[in-house]
Amino acid sequence: MFAAERRQVILELVRSNGAVSLRELARIVKTSEVTVRRDLRQLEAEGMLARRHGGAVANDRTAYEPSYNEKTGVASDEKAAIADLAAELVSPGDAIVIGAGTTTLALAKRLARLSELTVVTNSLLAAQAFARSPGVEVMVTGGLLRGSIHALVGSAAENSVATLRVRRAFLSGNGLTAARGMSTPNSAVAAIDRALAATASEVVALMDNTKVGIDTMVQTVPASSISHVVTDAAADPEELAALRSSGVTVHIAQ
Repeated sequence: MFAAERRQVILELVRSNGAVSLRELARIVKTSEVTVRRDLRQLEAEGMLARRHGGAVANDRTAYEPSYNEKTGVASDEKAAIADLAAELVSPGDAIVIGAGTTTLALAKRLARLSELTVVTNSLLAAQAFARSPGVEVMVTGGLLRGSIHALVGSAAENSVATLRVRRAFLSGNGLTAARGMSTPNSAVAAIDRALAATASEVVALMDNTKVGIDTMVQTVPASSISHVVTDAAADPEELAALRSSGVTVHIAQ
């Protein structure tokens, strides 16, 4: 792959996903991290993106919401490892919430084999993952379909969970910082995530490294309300240290 072609691929990946790690970019374009780092410097100099610790973010992306399809190919190995580790926080007999997202869907697929579990979700894909799990009782919220992320949102979705109480809510999003907690570009998505979080004794944030240190438009769950963060080894260590200082338990998937 020629340099110009490689940089175009890198730029499209960053633009479509908002943020991508250095390691993930190197894997996708099949070159070294040193070469990708040089490409990122060039693209930043041209004003096409902004470099961050361990990767790059697109310029002016706070209000952009990637679709489910755009997110599926990013940090897929890391998401799988995060889901494996997060599954250890669930025991048979639990009542839990699973929010929308590619990482939460990976968790749902791992939990589908449990013999006794109650799941509340606004994700159509997560609900489908349990379709052949006779031991799992699934409650799907009402609401309006947001097709880009295969999830239900709106006041009907929020009202349907208002009287519920579960042990843990497993949520994802588009960004996580110690200063603002979890965030997403869309206000309707943020509202149902807040409603889902309010049902739980503990909120567990499932965030791969491309989202740690990223702050998008609408806050969903402040850091003070997050009990656990499950992420991968490439996540920004300074941001993770700040989260730990605020009382969050951080789990690193290898």
